[in-house]
This record gives sequence, structure tokens and C-alpha cells, in this order.
Amino acid sequence: MSVLVTGGAGYIGSVAVEQLIAAGEQVVVLDNLTVGYRAAVAPRAVFIEGDTLDSALLRRLFSAHKIDTVMHFAAFSVVGESCEDPRKYFENNVTGALRLLAAMLEAGVMQFIQSSTAAVYGDPEAGPITEDMPAHPKSPYGLSKLMIEQILDCYDRAYGLRSVALRYFNAAGATQAHGEAHDPETHLIPNVLLAAEGKNENIRVFGNDYPTPDGTCIRDYIHVVDLADAHLLAMRYLRGGGAPGVFNLGNSIGHSVLEVIDAVRRITETNVPVEFGERRAGDADRLVASSEKAQRILEWRPARGDIDGIVQDAWDWRRAHPRGYEG
Repeated sequence: MSVLVTGGAGYIGSVAVEQLIAAGEQVVVLDNLTVGYRAAVAPRAVFIEGDTLDSALLRRLFSAHKIDTVMHFAAFSVVGESCEDPRKYFENNVTGALRLLAAMLEAGVMQFIQSSTAAVYGDPEAGPITEDMPAHPKSPYGLSKLMIEQILDCYDRAYGLRSVALRYFNAAGATQAHGEAHDPETHLIPNVLLAAEGKNENIRVFGNDYPTPDGTCIRDYIHVVDLADAHLLAMRYLRGGGAPGVFNLGNSIGHSVLEVIDAVRRITETNVPVEFGERRAGDADRLVASSEKAQRILEWRPARGDIDGIVQDAWDWRRAHPRGYEG
């Protein structure tokens, strides 16, 4: 049997594929290469270029390959962009997922792992955030992910399709083979590294008037390898008959934007100029996870939580791949 990884040419998906293959799994990757890279797909994976919106392609894929589990990473994920163009996010993230689920049911594939997000919580009043706290997303991106979680609950009750939704916080870091190479880059750590390399004139910080100690947003940064490990554990949990559920993935440690910039300065031994701008729509003050449930039920342990270590891995990948996946 094989694991289908949608979005497996992207940042987190490619690391999940790397870890799946290392664990001896057969992997099929589906990616339209809108934001992913063909070169990011591990050579031992079967690669299919295509879109989750293409129902005919999905039917052919499930007919041609013996799939028992789907890991779904194929979603747009930029909060600000989702506020500017919500239609793009609902079409890809929601309609694409619905067509994928329809093809799974038709093929009798009944295990699904959803790449979800802490953005479903919006701006909670307390923390660390637990899974039973109310979900009040502030952006269409977060809403699109919450909608899929709700759909999955309905599909479990109606059709017996079992799923795990992994609500992860801020993915960061790299492996030797895979790192962040977005165009344009929207994530904090790679953008600060670009400034350290002199490729960005400075790093723009969106808002310094949040109710936090230094006035900048606080986030829980989770190493991409720890995220990939959680997906493998979730797959084994479902294969072993585990009940559907929602799980936070984070380190339970919050770092402000300015603290992350300071970590980059330490690791790269460079001065990174900072320019402050207005807040972005949809940004929460503080998002820090409680991952106790994932640790208890999935037996997951984040092993790479040190922010300097996360930045070091990202920096090492950038120095080894100065042109990303383009050569």
C-alpha cells in the first residue's frame, strides 16, 4: 500500500515525504507546482503533477495506485493574502479538499490526515491553547481550515472516513535536503535570513503595539521535522484503529518577532535592520500551543524546540542551497 501526499512538493509536504520514505513507506505525491518544486520531491516517490480540483485525475490516481492513507498538505496558507482574496482560498482549500475526499470515498480509502493550523483559534484570550478552546478564526485562511475539520467530522459520522487534523503552529527549520523556498517569501525566519544575507534591505515587522512584552506578535515555532514525525505517528495511529481527532502541534514556547530576529543575528553573526510597519489583517497577538494531547495519544514528542537550533538548521540549508531548488 502507498501513502498519497498532496502538496508533497511544498515545504512541509516534502519533509513529510522524506520521512515517510525513510520509514519504508511507498509514497505517491500529487502537486500542481504552484508553490512547490519538482526538485523538492524525493526521487523514490511517484510524482504526479496535478490539482486536487481535478476530479477526473483524482479518480485515475486512486485507480492506478493502492492508497490506504492520504496526507493533505495542498492548501494556500498566507493569512494576509486570504483576507485580500478569500475566493482563492475557499476554492482551493475547501473545494479542492471536498473533491479529494469524494475520490477517496469512491475508491474506498478511509484514512485522512489534514494539515490544519493554529489560525483556527483566532486570537484566544488565554494560553497555552488547548484543543477544546473555541475556534474563532480571524482570516479566511483559518476559516477554510476549520471548515475542513468540520466536514471531516461529518464524513466520519456518515461514511466512517477516519481522520486526524493536526493544528500546527509556526513551521520552521529545515533538513539537509529540504527547506523553505517560497516566492515571494512570507515566513518570518527565512525573510530575516534573507536580510542577513543582504538580499533584503531590512526586515519589516508588522506592528509593534501588540499587548506583548516587546510589542510584537508571539508565536510558537515548531521544527518541520517534528511536524513530519507527527504525521507519521498519526498515520500509524489511524492504521491501528485510532479514533478521529484534532491535535495541536507546538513546543509550548512563545517567541516574539523581535526575539526571532535576535536569534538570527546570533546565528548568522550579522546585524539585521528592522523597519516597523502597520499591523496585518488577521494577525493574532499570541499563539502558543499546548501539545499535551498529541503527546499523550499519538506519543509525539517535539525534539527540536530550541529557537537557535531551528534558525541554525534553516541557515545551514540556505547556505547549502543558495538558489533554493532552482540549481
